[in-house]
Amino acid sequence: MVVTSEVKNGMGWLKINRPKVLNAINAEVVELLTNALEEWQDDANVLFVCLSGAGEKGFCAGGDMRKFYDLEAEEVIPYAEQFFSTEYRLDALIHNYSKPIIAYMNGIVMGGGVGLSVGASHRIVTEKTKWAMPEMNIGFFPDVGASFFLNQMPRYTGRYLALTAKVIKANDVIYSGSADYTIDSSEWETIEEKLLTQKWSQNSINKDLDAFFESNSTKSADITELKANQDDINRHFQYDTIEEIVASLESEAANGNEWAALTLKTILAKSPTSLKVTLQQLINGEDKSLSECLEMEKDMAIHFMATPDFYEGVRAVLVDKDGSPNWHPNKLEALTESDIERYFTVLSKDI
Repeated sequence: MVVTSEVKNGMGWLKINRPKVLNAINAEVVELLTNALEEWQDDANVLFVCLSGAGEKGFCAGGDMRKFYDLEAEEVIPYAEQFFSTEYRLDALIHNYSKPIIAYMNGIVMGGGVGLSVGASHRIVTEKTKWAMPEMNIGFFPDVGASFFLNQMPRYTGRYLALTAKVIKANDVIYSGSADYTIDSSEWETIEEKLLTQKWSQNSINKDLDAFFESNSTKSADITELKANQDDINRHFQYDTIEEIVASLESEAANGNEWAALTLKTILAKSPTSLKVTLQQLINGEDKSLSECLEMEKDMAIHFMATPDFYEGVRAVLVDKDGSPNWHPNKLEALTESDIERYFTVLSKDI
């Protein structure tokens, strides 16, 4: 089974069981997770849920993007409409779930894996956690509600993480507001045993879980990489065009700022189309609800199915793995406002 589920001691245990592909989610995984959560929503025997991934390497590496590449010449649009609709509905279900959800975010937590964890009530990271919204690397855009949750991060941190596809570790995930507790991965089995033996009360389950993880987690570091660079992030990513962000970074890089130089190099390697669409996406999402953001992102995802850069990005990263995508166009100035606006054309509203 690609998802295992069972109920023990008042807890619904859900585990994505695809360790060979770092628990990447496909249509079957989404369906099974959704079915279990919907069934448990009204089950008095389930007081809370624990969501994790099999193996030690990853909670969830994201969606199976290779599938879209394989379907490009066939029926990619119907598949994409079905997949993104059901995936985003699952993400919304987790955000709005009536019972606590523990997300054990050990190892790789990226893209769709962030979508599954960020809306949980008790989000746990470890020394192995590697968190990212890496869609920019494949000519796509940060989805699964990123228009909403990236805008909840300190100042312009969300823009920085989206446009650079930066991988961050446990303390930075806590700082960004995307996790709540830190534990050592070697302690997880002990914590599972405690969860299975402690007596839980429906009337105080949220408070009891808060106290449980407060006493079974370690304190996050006060100074993190993101926090240390927050002033630089705010200064350069405050602008509403990619050209202004690039110019700001170029100016600092010319003055010897190594962080600005590295960030500039990282951004300029991305698809110009993805960069411009993503920045506009985050601007549009600033005043939207989660539901509105997911509706917007579903339409964006379908538009991207007709974008050459998406397939080229998947080819370079996931298929040939040469790491050398050939973006079209390959310059920011080659894109017009209308080129970007078309990604926000409304197709449907059924999330």
